[in-house]
Amino acid sequence: MRQSRGVAEQRVPWIVGVSGASGTPYAAAVLRALLDGGYPVDLVVSRAARLTLLEETGRPFRDAHWKDDLSAWLGQPDEAPRDLSGDDIGYWPAGDLAAGPSSGSYRARGMVVVPASTAACAGIAIGLSKDLLQRAAEVNLKERRPVVVVPRETPVTRSHLEHLIALYDAGATVLPASPGFYAAGARATAAQLVDFVAGKVLDALGVPHTLATRWTGELSGARSPAAPGRPAPGRPHPPAAP
Repeated sequence: MRQSRGVAEQRVPWIVGVSGASGTPYAAAVLRALLDGGYPVDLVVSRAARLTLLEETGRPFRDAHWKDDLSAWLGQPDEAPRDLSGDDIGYWPAGDLAAGPSSGSYRARGMVVVPASTAACAGIAIGLSKDLLQRAAEVNLKERRPVVVVPRETPVTRSHLEHLIALYDAGATVLPASPGFYAAGARATAAQLVDFVAGKVLDALGVPHTLATRWTGELSGARSPAAPGRPAPGRPHPPAAP
């Protein structure tokens, strides 16, 4: 049987699942970075995630209009919607359990669930497969592909911790949405903190990025002691007294 597409030409996407936990800006940052890097992406948005998206962004997400809604969502704040014409992005409805990512024979690089709700973590951990997001994550685990889950809820119950441990034992990377402040300091913007977490997700996937400043082993100018009469590196002289 003649193949219509060579093996070398087959599309192999990263699968991004968005569950109903608060934290949709993390998902948007990961999606932008993957698409900006030229990676093909398959997107799955759970039913609960649509409610969270509407609450956090004021924008709907509809199966029939997913491309328009995704374009508006991925547009930077106060900017025009993202032009998706040059992006390799596909979408699978969460209720479609016959979709490509539901099978291990569907080629994929791996999957990230961001944000990952407690319900999504539990469903993936016990193999519930109640929707495509949970099924796709389970498939990628069984196929030994990279899987990253990004829980955000805090504090956590014992059952949630047990489910996270089960995911870890199954091979997933459990990456809580816990931003670091060393890159931008106490004056870090929300966007910088979001990018920090998104950058950690990309690191776990092995995807190069420049979303956050990396630790170099040297204290920044804000922390370096200054010589008497001289400002610390990177700090301006204080204004003269009037």
